[in-house]
Amino acid sequence: MKPLTDSFGRVHDYIRISVTDRCNLRCVYCMPAEGMEFQPHDEIMTYEEITAVLRVLAPMGVSKVRLTGGEPLVRKDLEQLVAMISAIDGIEDISLTTNGMFLPAKAEALQKAGLTRINISLDSLQQERFASITRGGDVQRVLDGIEAAYRAGLDPIKLNVVLMKGFNQDEIKDFIAMTLDRPLHVRFIEYMPIGQSSEEWRRTYLPLSHVTEVCEEAGWSVAPHEGPGGNGPSRNLKVKGAQGTFGLIHPVSEHFCDSCNRLRLTADGNIKACLYWSDELNVRRVAHDPALIEALFRKALGEKPQNHEMALALEKKAQSHTPTGRRMSQIGG
Repeated sequence: MKPLTDSFGRVHDYIRISVTDRCNLRCVYCMPAEGMEFQPHDEIMTYEEITAVLRVLAPMGVSKVRLTGGEPLVRKDLEQLVAMISAIDGIEDISLTTNGMFLPAKAEALQKAGLTRINISLDSLQQERFASITRGGDVQRVLDGIEAAYRAGLDPIKLNVVLMKGFNQDEIKDFIAMTLDRPLHVRFIEYMPIGQSSEEWRRTYLPLSHVTEVCEEAGWSVAPHEGPGGNGPSRNLKVKGAQGTFGLIHPVSEHFCDSCNRLRLTADGNIKACLYWSDELNVRRVAHDPALIEALFRKALGEKPQNHEMALALEKKAQSHTPTGRRMSQIGG
């Protein structure tokens, strides 16, 4: 079967699937302070609908799946979906992005069901600050979740850190230090204007050049490294002698659109070929028909722009398409 290729020749073999727009936290870069109006349960894709879509995509070359949210582990019995996906011929890699709060109870079951890798969001190691960023989270529960993932044999374990000026830039050294004695892989991510391009975002945005400056100040010898296996666009680095790595993901300042290989499916069944733009096609209504599923994904890729132009939002310049009005929790990380 013809692979999923867009009009710029990019082959797509990776899909991020949001299983819920709900979350037990309210992170400042993901949700507004007043919270969100969540979608009714009957508008969310069932596990059977998700696997029906993947059974169509796998013969088209999609071999890598990441489950996201909201917080995916608020979805009941997520390990059942992992097992269903794991049974699909052609799916070689299943990963999960989570805030880690429920991992102590779930890590082992997820690994046994077929989960191979995990990304854990962790934006501060200081409890008071973590509670402020997440609006109520407990950092110790996340640290316990990291330990549970490690014991369960999930590998690699990546820690996602959204860097924000005035929030956590003074913890860069502490995060990198976590990679020295354990095989953990920290990923520093630029704060993206998803669902907003406000002055607050512009004031908070921090380019990742600051990370390498911190390494120089600490006297660490740092060199490029191939990093752990995965599907992300991270530029990976390693402190000499460290067991783990750290990486830089520059979606705004150094976009990686030329090599983009990913699709997204929102919890309510909308295909997003690009995270940033508003373009969406609903596949849930045709989840019973493989031919229509294939046609919709090919249509979405045919309309995918060459790049997302987030840097233009930072500079307050005109953009060629309409940015999404959805917040990150509504799209999937």
